[in-house]
Amino acid sequence: MADFGRYYNEHDDRVGGPQFRNRKSHGPPRGRVYNERVHQRPRGGPAGGFGPGSSGRFLDEAGDVNMNCGQDGTFQGRLNPCGRANRRGDGRIARDRSGGVWRYRPGGGSQLLGNAERQGGAPISGKSKTWHKITIPYGKKYDKSWLLRSLQNLCPIPFTPVHYSMEGQKVQFYVEDDNTASALRSLSRRITDNEGYKVVVITNPCSPPSFLRSDLKDQDFEHLKQCMSKRFDTSEQFLDLNSIRSDQDLISQNIDVILSRRSCMEAVMKIIKENIPQLTALNLSNNKLYKLDDLTELVNIAPNLTTLNLSHNELKSERELDKLKSLKLTELWLDLNPLCDHFTDKATYISAIRGRFPRLLKLDGHSLPAPIGFDVETRTAVPSSKGSYFVSAEVQEFILRFLHQYYSLYDSGNRQPLLEAYHDEACFSLSLPSSMYNLSKSNLEEYHNHNRNIKRIKDPVTRFRVLKHTRLNVVAFLNELPKTQHDLASFNVDVNTCTPTLLVFTVSGVFKDIDVKSKESTRAFSRVFVAVPAMNNGLCLVNDELFVRNATTEEIRRAFATPAPTPSSSPVSSYSPTQQEMISTFSQKSQMNLDWSQKWLQQNEWDFNRAVQLFTELKVQGSISEVAFT
Repeated sequence: MADFGRYYNEHDDRVGGPQFRNRKSHGPPRGRVYNERVHQRPRGGPAGGFGPGSSGRFLDEAGDVNMNCGQDGTFQGRLNPCGRANRRGDGRIARDRSGGVWRYRPGGGSQLLGNAERQGGAPISGKSKTWHKITIPYGKKYDKSWLLRSLQNLCPIPFTPVHYSMEGQKVQFYVEDDNTASALRSLSRRITDNEGYKVVVITNPCSPPSFLRSDLKDQDFEHLKQCMSKRFDTSEQFLDLNSIRSDQDLISQNIDVILSRRSCMEAVMKIIKENIPQLTALNLSNNKLYKLDDLTELVNIAPNLTTLNLSHNELKSERELDKLKSLKLTELWLDLNPLCDHFTDKATYISAIRGRFPRLLKLDGHSLPAPIGFDVETRTAVPSSKGSYFVSAEVQEFILRFLHQYYSLYDSGNRQPLLEAYHDEACFSLSLPSSMYNLSKSNLEEYHNHNRNIKRIKDPVTRFRVLKHTRLNVVAFLNELPKTQHDLASFNVDVNTCTPTLLVFTVSGVFKDIDVKSKESTRAFSRVFVAVPAMNNGLCLVNDELFVRNATTEEIRRAFATPAPTPSSSPVSSYSPTQQEMISTFSQKSQMNLDWSQKWLQQNEWDFNRAVQLFTELKVQGSISEVAFT
């Protein structure tokens, strides 16, 4: 027994006897190790080197040695040392030197398939139509219409891009013609984008795209539709596609629905779109889904979908969920997917998923804490503007009276009397927007030389030079500025600080430059006044900061919509008794002062009802200045 165990392989020619077992290998043999005649003729031929000898009967029709025949020539099953199933069914496969594949057909004969045909496409040849994939590197940054229009304008052959899509930073589409693909290839680097970069066009022959192939026949599609109908709960708007492949109705019809195949998922999406777009809950568990590309259209197909079950699938990364971020999900199941193993704790898992679906209330059947954050899509009423802010009614009356007097003098054409409004050591500065680059086009060139915007003026000497100090210099500078007309109705006043010894408030509104040297144009301004008490219960300005910009379109439209009062010693004395009575009545009803009431009625041609209607509309909009009510 010991001797048998020692010499158990001596009978085999391929293994030397005991005297050869310890010999060292000296590498592969040198020189020819094959028969020249055999090499020059097809394998398995009828004559020349392989007769009907001991090895000839082991050759199949494709010329491969058949390892499945027994000594009696009967079929014994193919030798499979790794124990793996034959992925090609009953056929045999061997590589040809050209890179194609010899496919053995059980009925006899063999055929050489090209690379494209192996994948289900037509053979690639110069005489047949071939699909080509067109790739534009970094094409994602281009507008689709611009890119296609640029290609179509230059391409000598009209073409229609098929299945335009983006993959990473690339843009891809398909064309079904060799000549078109060649023409597109010639356009590479002939198109320049607005940043000066050349547009690169790459073409590659390919098999017919998968979206053109459908594994479902028309009758199969109808059976799938009926199956989904049985699985749909109308009362809950819930579609249960759990393990759809094992559905007995489909199995009985020999229909294999594998949702990880694009054609099958597209069929499901089509049925949902055409029949149940009101769907709110969908169960796709136990379908071996490993990617979610084919579910991206759900947001358009089923916009009301809030519940989705993706448990018991093969999703390996939470990044797959980015393809569904547009869904407004409140319930989601992901348990028993490989991606769940990536998280070390529950909090991180919840955070990662909720970062993609902020409305989520349930995850894997467990309730989540209420979400914290801003829901930008929630429609809420924006609080109406409250206009001016004053500390008290007394302060309001005090400031409005000051502004009325100040701007009456400022717009009068002679600003010298404003000396009385400033402190001896008062300071003044003017600023323009820092974003302006072409001041001549902005119509603010009259203000440019005095601009003290410290974001643009970096030189300390210049900063000091444009700062106006002492009341004489301040008022002298104000006289140099263009003549103006302020719309008092546009004023908004906000009190920042109010103490017995200091008052700080900001005034904003619109005005017109009416200087003869400049074109009349509407401006917007914001002005900060810092004041201290003065004699005769007045104000004395110690600091004045003026900011001027061009008015917006809306500000221009609303400017001077209501009449500005013109000061007069007796606002009603020059009108008829009827008009005076109308002014008095309107003032009582509107709470506007007599000046404003008179101008309001005059603006509306003394039509009392029209004046009341306009007043009501503008009052609701908050467009009437507080000055009108003092």
